[in-house]
This record gives sequence, structure tokens and C-alpha cells, in this order.
Amino acid sequence: MNKPQSQRHFLSHEKQSPMAIVVNKPIPEFEANATGGIKVTNTSHNGQILVLYFYPKDNTPGCTTEAMQFRDKYKDFVKAGAAVFGVSRDNMKSHEDFKAKLELPFELIADTEEKMCHMFGVVKNKIMYGKKVKGIERSTFLIGADGVLKQEWRGLKVPGHVDEVLKAVKLLKKAA
Repeated sequence: MNKPQSQRHFLSHEKQSPMAIVVNKPIPEFEANATGGIKVTNTSHNGQILVLYFYPKDNTPGCTTEAMQFRDKYKDFVKAGAAVFGVSRDNMKSHEDFKAKLELPFELIADTEEKMCHMFGVVKNKIMYGKKVKGIERSTFLIGADGVLKQEWRGLKVPGHVDEVLKAVKLLKKAA
């Protein structure tokens, strides 16, 4: 027999994320450290469009390609009024090296404790070489100047993605 809604209890293994992000809702509170000694929070870029792209790991082929594509279009993002940040679980030293090697004009957020990764729901179980591992699903989030999540891309493929995000940023700026 089903219990009424008010009497249902969540089991401990059914983790409910209190900070789940939802399109067309303000992003929850967060604070993170980025390269260049920058602190990024949910309000640090209010008044500016914010692009957060989550990627699995520094210096891997797909992540390098994606970073280079954001780098190559960076001036267009800035012109359209957007700040761009890459986010991964790598530490600050790895990020600083990756940023220098690729001459990235934007900062990288070191989410070593996976707080942002969990908040944005990008931590996924993957099968790698026959073993189950926890990995980051390549995803991008577009946050409006008002701090509201406007669009998300999850489980994306790198080719053509940066152009798609830039197009969305330009549309958002035009609508403002």
C-alpha cells in the first residue's frame, strides 16, 4: 500500500541535492577559487553574462580542444558581454600549467572538492577500461547577467559546441 505523500521519507541512499540548478531559476550560492587568484561566487559576475564550462581533466585531448576553441573565440565572448570560466576537479597547479601551455585568456576554477560539480549535477558514473569510475560529464551552463541559469548543455560533444554557446550568448545580449 502506498503511503500518502506527507508520510513518505527519503532513504539515506536517495540523496536529494538541496542545491540542484534549474533553468530559469537563480543559481544557488557558491564560492570557488580560480587561477589568477580570482574568487568566483554566484554574485561576483552579476551584471555580466557568465559561461561556466565543466570538463573532465586538464591536458586530455577533448578538454584541450575545447579549451582552445573557447580561447580562439574568447574576444567574441567578451564583446558579447560574457565572462568565461573552465571548471574541473584538477588542482590549481595543474590549472596554472594548462592555462599557460594553451595561453588561455580566461581563468580556470579548481573544484578539487567537487562542490560545484555536484551542485551543477555533472558528476557521473562512467565505465573506463571495464571499471566503474566517477567522472565529470562535459557540460556548459549559461548564466544571465541577473544570476539566472538561462541554458545548459549536458553530455556534449566538442565539435561545434563553442560556436553554439557563443550564438546563445549573443541572443541573450540582444534580448537584454
